[in-house]
Amino acid sequence: MVRHYSSALSRLFGRFAARQFGGGVQRWINRSYVKVMKIDMAAFESPESYPSLTALFTRALVLNRSFDPDPRTVISPCDSRVSEAGYIHHGQAHQIKGMPYDTAALLGAEHAADIPRLEGGAYVNLYLSPSDYHRYHIPFDLTVHSLTHIPGKLYPVNMPLLRNKLNLFLENERVVLECSDTAGRKHYLVLVGALNVGKMVVTFEPRLQTNANERFRTHYRYDEPKALKKGELFGWFEMGSTIVMLSEKGSIHYDVNIGQKLDFAQSIGRLTFTESSD
Repeated sequence: MVRHYSSALSRLFGRFAARQFGGGVQRWINRSYVKVMKIDMAAFESPESYPSLTALFTRALVLNRSFDPDPRTVISPCDSRVSEAGYIHHGQAHQIKGMPYDTAALLGAEHAADIPRLEGGAYVNLYLSPSDYHRYHIPFDLTVHSLTHIPGKLYPVNMPLLRNKLNLFLENERVVLECSDTAGRKHYLVLVGALNVGKMVVTFEPRLQTNANERFRTHYRYDEPKALKKGELFGWFEMGSTIVMLSEKGSIHYDVNIGQKLDFAQSIGRLTFTESSD
């Protein structure tokens, strides 16, 4: 299979970023990146402490961030900017205003049976820039039932391309997590790859290999579903990208604005439990 130029470029950049140059060269690379990208490193180790750009990109927080412990409160899974949010109509969501896409195509044939449950449900797109904290966390208590890896291209997912390239999310490589909340309602977390994303890592699935030579999608269904708690780390991007969250109708309400900058652990919405689902 001939690889798309975006994937080839991303693999080359990934090799450079993963290389440990050592000494003053690595310190200069790290400091230059932080300066150019205007990264606030107050919550992290000093730039000089990371042995490679990849280590800097995937840096961990020095101190855990606190969040609202109310099980109804939804938190931002990452540092990001809201590129779009709304409700699914006629099986469509938007990558950005005026640019709809088919949710069934986004999630893949493995999840076709859930599409009617998502009709009228809320969605939000969270864009991580190259300067953001690249780790992602669980937004509310969830159980993961399956993971699907859909190979694809790695176009940038910045605002200019979101506005001008139809079906960008459908063409790019992605990882689809099929989840349920404590009331059994369906939610999907979709990790969308982008240019220079060497990998999308999911901590509980070591078999996942993104931006590799895989031609066909892979689907892992868990006989023992994985229960994850709000705020729990479940992976990272090796550069900026996007997380799309889609939910069953009536299960969640987001309180965010388009273009709003978010921090991981910030409250962004509420789960809407009924008395019978408490």
